[in-house]
Amino acid sequence: MSEKKGQVLTSRGEQIFAYIILVMPAVLLYFLVVAFPTVFSVVISLSNYKGGKVFGNTNIGFAGLKSYRDMLTYPGGPFYVALKNNLLIVLMSVFGQIPLGFILAYILSRKLIKGVDFFQTVIYLPNIITPVIIGILFKALYQGNNSLFMEITRIFKPDAQFVIGKQPMVPVLLVMLWMYTGMYVIIFLANIQRIDVSIIEATKIDGATEIQSLWYVILPALSGVIVTSAILAISGSLKSFDLLYVMTGGGPAGQTSVLSLFMFDRAFKTSPNYPLANAISTVMVIISFMLIAVTQLAEKKFGGKE
Repeated sequence: MSEKKGQVLTSRGEQIFAYIILVMPAVLLYFLVVAFPTVFSVVISLSNYKGGKVFGNTNIGFAGLKSYRDMLTYPGGPFYVALKNNLLIVLMSVFGQIPLGFILAYILSRKLIKGVDFFQTVIYLPNIITPVIIGILFKALYQGNNSLFMEITRIFKPDAQFVIGKQPMVPVLLVMLWMYTGMYVIIFLANIQRIDVSIIEATKIDGATEIQSLWYVILPALSGVIVTSAILAISGSLKSFDLLYVMTGGGPAGQTSVLSLFMFDRAFKTSPNYPLANAISTVMVIISFMLIAVTQLAEKKFGGKE
């Protein structure tokens, strides 16, 4: 009996040891790449760090919430402009890219049009192009007096000059809508194909229309996928940087700035303010968690079960 117990204990110990060996690399990688930088960023945001070596520098002291107060009261209110633009990108992503991606995926999965493979490739194509290249391309096409758009315009109106519109974020939002919708098309297309076709056909036999099948069968079955897509959209929207940096650089006069650009400017341009930059990044993380929590609560209340 004792020998059996010993064997069980040995087996259990081996399982625990194997578990630790398998999990430890991932845990260490997580702490080194995610957890430690996040905590360290919060610490810097609460300090008066002004550059130079961090560890062993006796001049670094605790400054409390000074950087957060400076962020909110920064001259010209760039934080609020950047926050507004980030929220616009979030809204466009959640209520633009995801619904459009779902509709296109449904059309392709149900083969409501011909050339499904062609359209699937064309829709996803922008995702394989780096945002920097797309930013340069659209800047050359639409911005400035020497852009392709202005060259075509001068054919009909020779004295036309490039004028920045009252809503400079609109072109950026349209480019993002075109660029990232394809990713959600692939996500939804893969999950729609998992749904048993016989269920949808049964609803048709019972007299349900295409819209009713979509609303009462497919959408509830994909509620979890929709939430996952919303989380991806929110996190991606809040860290938007490369496309905007290339297309507008935050201009004109900071009207297209976002939180990541505001953070970049405070950290690496003119006189660096590292505590302020880290305070902005901390606020970005907090906002991301809040929006993701709201998304999950909405799914629990209104969503279906997969």
